[in-house]
Amino acid sequence: MRKVKNIGVLTSGGDAPGMNAAIRAVVRTGYFYGYNVFGISRGYEGLINGEIKKLSPRDVSGILQDGGTILKTARCLKFMNPEHRKRAHEICRVFNIDVVIVIGGDGSYKGALDFSIEGMPVIGLPGTIDNDINCTEYTIGYDTALNTVMDSIDKLRDTAYSHERCTVIEVMGRDAGYIAVNDGIAGGADIILIPETKFDIDRDVIKPILECRNRGKKDYCIIVAEGVGNANELCSAITEKTGIISRATILGYVQRGGSPTAYDRIMASKMGAKAIEVINEGRLNRIICLNDNKLIDYDIKEALDMKKELDVELLELAKIISI
Repeated sequence: MRKVKNIGVLTSGGDAPGMNAAIRAVVRTGYFYGYNVFGISRGYEGLINGEIKKLSPRDVSGILQDGGTILKTARCLKFMNPEHRKRAHEICRVFNIDVVIVIGGDGSYKGALDFSIEGMPVIGLPGTIDNDINCTEYTIGYDTALNTVMDSIDKLRDTAYSHERCTVIEVMGRDAGYIAVNDGIAGGADIILIPETKFDIDRDVIKPILECRNRGKKDYCIIVAEGVGNANELCSAITEKTGIISRATILGYVQRGGSPTAYDRIMASKMGAKAIEVINEGRLNRIICLNDNKLIDYDIKEALDMKKELDVELLELAKIISI
């Protein structure tokens, strides 16, 4: 068993509400078990540059309710280069860091896998609002993003109703439609478009809108994931083909911000504590996951080889209840 005394923690990729809660749990649980915890600023970029400082339980006071990440974050293409990973490994030796906890998404995990293969032990915590990490049913920040988007949908639908318009709302999800589908159902969307399924504009957009109009409906809501297409172009096509005035709203980065929900705070805290417990039990190169409402850990390579499919029954449900 590798002797661990010093643990590094970083946040990588896109920020997500609840990352601070996870950092807080890592630091305080680490302190409880007698470890030194070092915060690494700006993800892998900061690791390469040696932007590292020791964190005490007091250093993470008052951050539980804050969005973003106190450690800052970045996307680091340099980390794909073995020479830069070698530099990062050397920095870990300088600070005597024995294992690095990586809070981030799929790209961050791939970097962590390469790092582990080259001899640096890692632990992964799933942090992304897209909920698109294959090995886990939940990712830190997803619940907050869902609630942020739902609130925006409710507000935009008020205007669509008042003006008898079609509102097209573009949400995050370049390759995954989890936000679009679940918020589409929660917000009562008439049509949901996601990257996982191909769509035909006449069959899947224009015809349903006209059918709804013929049944007496006068306002419409379409949720489209960003990976599907351009919301403004979709609006133009709807107006041209139906005569219904359409307006697009691209929610953008507002989906990443804000104070985390209670669920995200609780789960991020549990996952952060679980990461330390796994290290304390001598299991390294693991990914912390939530499956069947239980926190478990997988070998990092096994975790990255897993596949997760969106529940297509949710799309069918959305169609049924949007009549």
